[in-house]
Amino acid sequence: MKAPEDTPSGGRTRLRWLLLAPFAAMLDVGSYNRIEPALAGIPFFYWYQLLWILVAAAIIFLVYHREREGHRESDGGGP
Repeated sequence: MKAPEDTPSGGRTRLRWLLLAPFAAMLDVGSYNRIEPALAGIPFFYWYQLLWILVAAAIIFLVYHREREGHRESDGGGP
């Protein structure tokens, strides 16, 4: 049985939960509000946030491409 077109399949729905990880990581400021360990002279507070920017971009890229693949499959494999 095929899932309705406006409802994502179970695997894609679970993958969307990854989009909350950057928000959750940034909300707990107490966990990264410190100077050490410094990386190339940059305090932990700053490089931790910059790292999450890159991680968030990778997560968004992954979810986007999985969603796109799912839409291609439901449309019949077109470009």
